[in-house]
Amino acid sequence: MTRVLIVEDERSLLRALAMNLTARGYEVTEADTATKALAAAATAEHDVVLLDLGLPDLSGLEVIRAVRGYATMPIIVLSARTGSSDKVAALDLGADDYVTKPFSIDELLARLRAATRRASAAEPPRVVQVGRVSVDLDAKIARRDDGQRVHLTPTEWHLLEALVRHPGKLVTGRTLLTELRGTPDHTDPSYLRIYMGQLRRKLEPEPSRPQHLITEPGMGYRFQP
Repeated sequence: MTRVLIVEDERSLLRALAMNLTARGYEVTEADTATKALAAAATAEHDVVLLDLGLPDLSGLEVIRAVRGYATMPIIVLSARTGSSDKVAALDLGADDYVTKPFSIDELLARLRAATRRASAAEPPRVVQVGRVSVDLDAKIARRDDGQRVHLTPTEWHLLEALVRHPGKLVTGRTLLTELRGTPDHTDPSYLRIYMGQLRRKLEPEPSRPQHLITEPGMGYRFQP
């Protein structure tokens, strides 16, 4: 079942979209603010996001920027804004498609199917190696090369997955805090240091000299395969 996060502050449109998609076999999560959208995106897996740009608390562009920091699921913008600058800005930030209101449900369904097909074709490996530990991101199982299980807490899983989605690339502290706390407003860096230290003790051969879970001082962290 395809899981869709709908982010729309117009309640009548939100309900109409949710009812139409549910009737067609989609699993729907609703959010009418950017804050709720970021919390839903960070705490549950979705296959695609339908996103209005004109939200009451934050711009939809900010939602795209935050989500793209830790997730690759397709984002389809739904907007009454017809100017090319808005479309370019959304696509440059990482949106996959842009649908101008008003639109037909048939057109939206076609866009949804196309976006999920492209995402499935580009799905990255879901089993990664962190030193001598094999990590299955779908089954949420980590094992050492001798077969011994490594227990990770839900928060540690969230943090690890946010890093391994972007092998070799810097992931900012703000992005990771959004992943863990569901909001970009939580800025206490000690929170990340605590959980990163726990991950290193469990996964790194030498936690005091990490080779895979790397700190980039003042910026964030990097997963080095």
